[in-house]
Formats: sequence, structure tokens, C-alpha cells
Amino acid sequence: MTLADFWFIVLAVLWTGFFLLEGFDFGVGMLHGVVGRDEGGRDQAIRTIGPVWDGNEVWLIVAVAVTFAAFPDWYATMLSGFYPIFVVVLLALILRGVSFEFRAHAPGERSRRFWGGALTVGSFVTPLGLGIVVGSLLGGVPLDAQHEFVGGVGDLFGPYAVTAGVTLTLICLLHGAAFLALRTHGDVRQRAQRIGRILGPITVVVVIGYVVATRIDSGRGVLWSAVEFGAVIAVITAAVLIHADRDGAAFAATCATTAAVVVALFAELYPRVMVSSLGAANDLTVAEAASSPYALWVMTATLALLLPVVLIYQAWTYYVFRARVGGRDGDGAEAPPRPPSGAAVAHGTAGSGSRVDGHAGPGSLRAEVRRDRPSHPASPSRGWPRLAWLVIVWFLAWLFSRMRALFAPGHVAGR
Repeated sequence: MTLADFWFIVLAVLWTGFFLLEGFDFGVGMLHGVVGRDEGGRDQAIRTIGPVWDGNEVWLIVAVAVTFAAFPDWYATMLSGFYPIFVVVLLALILRGVSFEFRAHAPGERSRRFWGGALTVGSFVTPLGLGIVVGSLLGGVPLDAQHEFVGGVGDLFGPYAVTAGVTLTLICLLHGAAFLALRTHGDVRQRAQRIGRILGPITVVVVIGYVVATRIDSGRGVLWSAVEFGAVIAVITAAVLIHADRDGAAFAATCATTAAVVVALFAELYPRVMVSSLGAANDLTVAEAASSPYALWVMTATLALLLPVVLIYQAWTYYVFRARVGGRDGDGAEAPPRPPSGAAVAHGTAGSGSRVDGHAGPGSLRAEVRRDRPSHPASPSRGWPRLAWLVIVWFLAWLFSRMRALFAPGHVAGR
């Protein structure tokens, strides 16, 4: 295996990770207005992805950056040819990102509904557009002998590209429904389960059609590969588990479905990175699009240093926010606050003029929060985690400089 082949695999992993992690974010964004019948329910659905959605988008940024560094010819051809779709996707990502904050600070119901609709639209357009982009890589677009895009906007929406976009969008919906059922309580969870039961059989049919189309477009016969067969088994399993209300297992099955669908596309694409609809001689291959060996060596060293840190941090984030989002009554209305204890009321009265006639004033609520909050170590010890991170960053920077010197052209030539 060459370094160019290795980085093609890395790109496939990055796109898989993006659709796997950001996929349920998109699903929740599309479904939050359906599973939440009132503002409390919609807020409950959005809070399930609040701590992680922006971190999940980093996978897309890294995938584009890796394409630029490892396969500059692929980057130039793809982004220049697909720029109308990329512009729409970028606008959808911006609209989706600002909708989280603007909706939370909206002054009225109409404004909240507007930004909720913006979240829904952005969460729908992004996977559809990106699915069309990755589908076009295998479905084929007009490339001349110099590997330049010579088609129009209509050439970006070929039958297979649209099939891939619709399939990934529908998988995101099912993925989001399974995630909501896993992470919520009450009516929101029940509605997510009902939606999942409806989407399950539809997604099974669409994924089977996608696998057949992938095999036909790859030109490798009609027999499915192991990954394609696994995608069908995974989506059928997901539909069965969602119907059985097995939330955790169902979410794991939708994760496997998402990963298998994306991996199947890249497996059929290799050793090409873009298929030309004007003839196989114009296909852009991994070897033709790759950067110099030195650039790939430096990128490999960087990946070995930084990828474990990123994976550990993201795993820790999901572990911290693993609990179900609850504390709601009925359709999402906030549960009534617990009456403060006498000590809390007395403390609030002494410090902030809170009421003691059975109603908790601001001071008593602050005292109640302080009483329920776990105690922390003294302030000097809080600086140790920050110092530890600074040491780790310094060590990684030093190690990266040593690795870069090791793989410098003169040193490699000397070996």
C-alpha cells in the first residue's frame, strides 16, 4: 500500500465519521419540530445535540482540508466543478449554525418558529447536498483529458448522485429518530419511536435500491460486496430493533448502516477519486491526484500525533453528555421546581432578600443550587488540568518538529 492509498482510506474514514456523527445531528434538526409539539418539547430535542453538534462538523472541515493537502488535483477539480452545490451547502451550514443561538435568544414565538424552521431547512439541505457531491464522484461527471470539469450545473444531478443524496438524507432521519429515542424521556421519546417505526421500512427499501445502483454504476457486476451486504443487514436490523423499542441497539444499528453505506461508495470508487462520464480514460485516479511523497509523510506524522487526541477528546465529550435529556412533564413543559429547604430560604433571606412565605426568591434559588452542586477542590488545584494540557500541547509540538525533521527530504534521501 502506498501513502496515496493510505490517505484515500483516511479520507473515506473522515467522510464516514462525518455522516456517522453529524448524521444524527441532521436527523434531530429535521425532526425537532415533529417530535416536539410545543416549545418545551422542541427545546428538549435540540438539547440532545447542543453539546456536540459543532464538534461533529469538524470532521467535514478536516475532510476538505485533507483533500486539499493530500490530493490537490482532486480538490481543484471537485470544488471548482461542484461549487454551486458547495455554496448552497455552506449557506445551509451557516443558517443551521446561527439558528441554534438565535432561536435560544428569540424574543417571541414567531421568531422562535422562524429560526426553528431555519434549523430544519439547514439540517435537510446539508446531507442532501453533500450526498449528491459524494455520489457524483462515483456516478460520473464530465471530465476532459486534463481532468477539468467541462459540464454544467445539470451534470451534477445525475441519477446515481441524487439516489445517494436521498439515501443519506433518509438514513440521517432514521439515525436522528433512533438518537432521540435513546436520549430523551416522555412524549418526545415516544414520538421519536413512532417516527422511527415509519421510517424504518422505507429506509430499508431505499438502501437496497442504493446498493443495487452502487454496484451497477461501479461496473463490477451485480453481486454485492461484503460491505454492501452488511449495509442491507444493518438497516434491516435497525428497523426491527426500532420496532421493538430497543433504543440502544437500534442506534448502534443505524450507526452501522450509515458507516456501511459511505464505505461502500468509497470502496467501489477506488482506485479512482472521480469518475468521468466522458470515458474511463479521463477518470482521475488516486495516484494522479496525490501530493508528493514528502508532503504525505509529513501529513502521516501529523495524523499519528493529533488523531488520538481528537478521538479521546470527542469520546470524553460523549461520555460526559451520555445521560438522557429529561426533567420535563407532558409535552415538554418544565417540571415544577423543588421547594427550597428551610436552610436555603434562611440563607437566601440573609443574603438577597428572598421570600419566606413558601415562594422561593432569587437568593433562595441560588442557595439551593449551591447546596445541590457538588463541592470542588480549592482553587489552587483547579490549575493543574490546565497545566497538564499545556504540557501535552508543548510535547506534541516538540514531537511533531522532530518527526518533520526525520522525514525531511535530505534525511529520507540519506537513508
